[in-house]
Amino acid sequence: MSLFCLVHGAFQATWCWDLLIPYLETQGHKTVAMDLPIENASATLSQFADAVIQALPKTDDDIVLVGHSMAATIIPLVAEAVKVRQLVFVAALIPYPGISTLDQFSHDLDSDTLKSFNYQPKDPSKLEQFHDEPGMYESASVGKDYSDEAVLRDFFFHDCQPDVAQWAISKSRSQQSMAYIFETNSLKALPKVERKYIVCTHDRIISPTWSRYAARKRLARISHKAGEKRSQKLPKCLLHMNSSSFKHDPSENRLYTRTVQT
Repeated sequence: MSLFCLVHGAFQATWCWDLLIPYLETQGHKTVAMDLPIENASATLSQFADAVIQALPKTDDDIVLVGHSMAATIIPLVAEAVKVRQLVFVAALIPYPGISTLDQFSHDLDSDTLKSFNYQPKDPSKLEQFHDEPGMYESASVGKDYSDEAVLRDFFFHDCQPDVAQWAISKSRSQQSMAYIFETNSLKALPKVERKYIVCTHDRIISPTWSRYAARKRLARISHKAGEKRSQKLPKCLLHMNSSSFKHDPSENRLYTRTVQT
């Protein structure tokens, strides 16, 4: 059985896995989750990674590292420091070595917005490769105030049952660290471990079109989309990816993606 290490996204905490953990554990797996120091405005990606590493038991060697949204900028750093079997990106930003998240989509923003970020662009030749990509973010989500309850309901929890949405909103945290947007990825390459991506087709923040494109382009040379037209809930999707019938072929560096209709 595997240890699922669950790393939350922006504005969230361990509570976002509360409905997933019991399902995984009833299937015989172990789980661990942690609160990242997102309220600390100076917190870096390496500090986030340290929080994950400190939460991991020292005795487990079959680790599935799951990163949601923002956490995708963190889990590759963890995999550089700790042996993991699998990285799973859930509706996630995909880091690019030597580039920040903002670098990847700066061409989609106007000059006034970039100026408000005090953005200093890198060598244009390094960023040209991103200009023909689909937009990373759904345009309606850019610039929203995610401390506003109505915005959270419309963009984070629009597909939840009303009681679950209200519960989640009541627990949402203040996201002060913006390292996942502004900090340059320190890796020279993504870790050479099994990598999988789960696309959430109704995501209103990370564009599903971009997710499909970037998963193919950045996580593997060869792409295979399994179950593209089958609606699957996240728990079953994670277990299927982890099953012996859905194994990684290291000789081909193959990436398997799943699509979840949320």
